[in-house]
Amino acid sequence: MPEVIFNGPAGRLEGRYQPAADKTAPIAMILHPHPQFGGTMNNPIIYNLFYMFQKRGFTALRFNFRSIGRSQGEFDHGVGELSDAASALDWVQSLHPESKSCWIAGYSFGAWIGMQLLMRRPEIEGFMSIAPQPNTYDFSFLAPCPSSGLIIHGSQDKVAPPDAVQGLVDKLHTQKGILITQKTIEGANHFFTGHEQTLLDECADYLDARMRGELVPDNVKKLAGR
Repeated sequence: MPEVIFNGPAGRLEGRYQPAADKTAPIAMILHPHPQFGGTMNNPIIYNLFYMFQKRGFTALRFNFRSIGRSQGEFDHGVGELSDAASALDWVQSLHPESKSCWIAGYSFGAWIGMQLLMRRPEIEGFMSIAPQPNTYDFSFLAPCPSSGLIIHGSQDKVAPPDAVQGLVDKLHTQKGILITQKTIEGANHFFTGHEQTLLDECADYLDARMRGELVPDNVKKLAGR
């Protein structure tokens, strides 16, 4: 797993990168939790999601947002971090020009950044939003959400209360042309303490189903099958 340094909007960004053997393989980028509350690319959930995608033949990238680890710059309340994510995706795509699709997985703060990036990049065909915080961050930009994906959270999450997440899911369910899959892990808090494996298993099951052409609207399946 090579350590990489690449240019970002506020200086260098530090990442970990695993290229797929297949040049046309999809790209997966995994975004870590809040930089000011201990979030880094080495968060165990981020680390394990990285390998989950890598084991399924994706080119995988995780990186530290500005101000974390060897990444330069200062925390920018999400604005600069979104630019960091866009630059990171540009960088990995420049190495894999034959890859036509991408997935974004984000946890907590990273889920908010990932969903914003989703709106800007039509090549992102799937997402995993883990413990998003619609009670803290504005998700009104999802109008409409362009891709099907997974929203997964804990029933005992006090940072992102289940009713707030449910409101976001309900809003997305009204949109046509996408399919939002929601999973609630009973007993799990915002950090999935004691439920980490259940979280990873649910994410893996969802990704496997999507790779089989499931959990998307019928019109998407037909297009994929041409």
